[in-house]
Amino acid sequence: MAQQERAVRTRNALIESAAELFSKYGFDVVSLSTISARAGVSNGALHFHFASKAALSAAVWEAAAQRLRQITHAGAARGQAAGSGGALQVLVDTTHALLRGLRHDVILRAGFDLSESPVPVAPGADLRRRWQAWVESLLAQAAKEGALARDVPPQDAAHAVVAATVGFGALGSRNAQWLSQSMLTRFWALLLPRLAAETMLKELIASGRRQEGAAGAAGAAGAPVGAGADGTPPPRRLMARQSA
Repeated sequence: MAQQERAVRTRNALIESAAELFSKYGFDVVSLSTISARAGVSNGALHFHFASKAALSAAVWEAAAQRLRQITHAGAARGQAAGSGGALQVLVDTTHALLRGLRHDVILRAGFDLSESPVPVAPGADLRRRWQAWVESLLAQAAKEGALARDVPPQDAAHAVVAATVGFGALGSRNAQWLSQSMLTRFWALLLPRLAAETMLKELIASGRRQEGAAGAAGAAGAPVGAGADGTPPPRRLMARQSA
């Protein structure tokens, strides 16, 4: 049992090491010896678990895909429990959860980065496509609920949300501010009045129903959504509100 536990720890250490190095330097540049050194294990131990860099990158992607599933499943579960806001609020909440994950979880970041890898990780191994499919399904549900504005095609809305969230993730690799709650809150404050039916706006919380720690939430909670830095109100009525 102890030997099995050590093997699991070694394998996980290699996956995390590879994820960090792939995310920082790119798949092509990183060598297996660099990965093993970063993980603090021998090359022999690495090859015991992974026959090649492609096999290791596939393991990184699988771990990242599991994290993405956890984020989307948790978002759907919270939506069923909370009720208000319907599928649109679930989408807002889950985008906030995704950006928190991209900010703190190097494996999730690497999984998205590997979507651009010139070496195929596995058939259909593209987290961006999976994320897009999930967003599209949720906006289709929102349309059925009558939550979208009449002239908003769900697929066009999905493209905007995916482009923004994936873009924030890519930019966040160099500047963490792009992955902040306040950045995404401002995006939703801008988009929701165009995206949501008028009757839904009062139900929606642009900052998400789950707040981060007090320090992270203080700036976003101190003024109405869409307000300027001095606390002035937005130029038009915006009922998408901050969570309490």
